[in-house]
Amino acid sequence: MKKNKFDFLKKFIVIFGLLPVFLFTACSDDDDPVLEDPIATFQYEISDQNWLEVTFMNFSSNATSYSWNFDDGNSSTEENPTHVYAEAGNYDVTLTASNAAGASASFTQTIEIKDPDEALALLAGQTSKTWKLYRVDASMGVGPNIDAPYDWWFLENNGSRPCVYFHEFTFTRNMEYIFDDKGSFWGEGGIFNESVEGTCFEAIPGNMIGPNGEDLSAWLGATHQFEYVPSTNTVTLIGEGAWIGIPKVATDGEVSSPQTSVSFKIEITQHDGYDHMYVKFIYDWGVWVFNYASYSDPNLEPDVVEEAEPWGEDLPNLTPTELGHTFESETSFDHLGAIGGTSVITVGQDDPAGGETKVGMFERVAGQQWQEAQLRTYPDLYDIQFDNFDVAKIDIYIPSDTDFTEGGLQRFFVFGFADMSQTQEWWNSPTQFFTDGDDVVVGEWHTYTFDLTDVKEREDIDMIFLGIGGGGHEAGGIFYVRNLVFE
Repeated sequence: MKKNKFDFLKKFIVIFGLLPVFLFTACSDDDDPVLEDPIATFQYEISDQNWLEVTFMNFSSNATSYSWNFDDGNSSTEENPTHVYAEAGNYDVTLTASNAAGASASFTQTIEIKDPDEALALLAGQTSKTWKLYRVDASMGVGPNIDAPYDWWFLENNGSRPCVYFHEFTFTRNMEYIFDDKGSFWGEGGIFNESVEGTCFEAIPGNMIGPNGEDLSAWLGATHQFEYVPSTNTVTLIGEGAWIGIPKVATDGEVSSPQTSVSFKIEITQHDGYDHMYVKFIYDWGVWVFNYASYSDPNLEPDVVEEAEPWGEDLPNLTPTELGHTFESETSFDHLGAIGGTSVITVGQDDPAGGETKVGMFERVAGQQWQEAQLRTYPDLYDIQFDNFDVAKIDIYIPSDTDFTEGGLQRFFVFGFADMSQTQEWWNSPTQFFTDGDDVVVGEWHTYTFDLTDVKEREDIDMIFLGIGGGGHEAGGIFYVRNLVFE
């Protein structure tokens, strides 16, 4: 019995005595979890009650300790500190985030501390301050992002829209916003009735009409209110029809009727004899920007160019008896052989409905907000005279699975005529036809016919265009066209 008891003890010691060694071996350095490198980032918020007080929100990851440098000689090791600055200024705040292994990462962001009274004085003066579109270089523009704000279109003081340079926008210290239209208004394309579209017209309610009779008179000169948040550089105009820049440019995108308020960002810089205000509307799809000036020395203000210099060239006239394109091949056309535009027509494609004749594939290119396919005469460019034709016809096929959703493709197309050779902004003076809703046939070929009475009255048309799917969005789409004919 003693021997058996001794054997049991030896087995106990061997088995359980080795256990700590096993456990120690299992926790060796090679099996330590790998610590991910820290990522440092933060946001901040300036107090509404004390414009010198800033609360920092730490959004770092993989970190256990933090070090803040507030760029004014002060620092903190709190995770989410609040700091009070002594004076206004720009400060490069740096957050360093570290982990237990000693690895660290830093993130620096510049914050602007503004005295709200001084900031308001820059915008609204001591009692009031009047701003006008800047008359040097580009006064406004639209582009894909804030780094390229003039890529898609821009306006200069060249006589093309003189009335907009006379408009006055006044901010007062009692928070009033006053727009003075100076008796004239610009007919923004697609927003105003075609009778005034693309022209400077008399600013009276009777002329402030949309394409379908909408009342746009709230955009005329009036007094509104405004709010200004210097810490975020945000201005909000309050009142029916209050606007700046272009009436259609609103808080969240472009609109076709007056809004009750509009918000935007501003940057004001001071120069010798004048102040400059940069107005920014930033959207998901792109940006609108506007440049304004307020002159303390009126002698520095350039004159408005009221008459545009001649632009382009007057093309020779062509009065064809046959005109059109079947889109079967590169050569299946009568005169209209130059195909261009942002939307792409590729000829000689298979018929989506199973027909034997080749057709054209119309691609509305994704990522482009406004676009159309264009046809011009080939090999030489001409102004087309439509004396021998009464109607235009085109077959269009819209696939049945086309996704018409809000904010995307629209059940809509436009067929139009314009002058590109002598009109710098041809889209402001086209003759065009719109088809939408149930009039747009889906899932089969359909022939659309357009009366050319108004077209025949013009002598300057050198381009025919087709847009499918609407505008104001970046959705792409594939459609088909065939048999563009004039009879």
